[in-house]
Amino acid sequence: MTIHEIFTTMAVSLFLMGIISVGAGVFILITKTAGDDIREITQQTTKLAQKGITDDIAGLVGNASALIDALNNLIRTTTGIGIFLIMIGIVLLLGAYYMIRQIL
Repeated sequence: MTIHEIFTTMAVSLFLMGIISVGAGVFILITKTAGDDIREITQQTTKLAQKGITDDIAGLVGNASALIDALNNLIRTTTGIGIFLIMIGIVLLLGAYYMIRQIL
């Protein structure tokens, strides 16, 4: 194997890892943050909080708001992971491009 073949193999590997990383990030952003389960839990929690307000149950309202805060943090974390994967993928794609430019 020559140096040229090694660099080409490395560039192709970086390119494939970049594509996989960007794809995984986009998949996470599309499926996890817009999931039906999270929407359903949020709707039920809102109904629970409204019921607690009308029935004067302070503990129920407090727990419902804590659950909504936890769901918001979950969505932010999932979104952050998706964006991080996309950024890593872009860096890998740029690295592959730089390596190919050095070979040619």
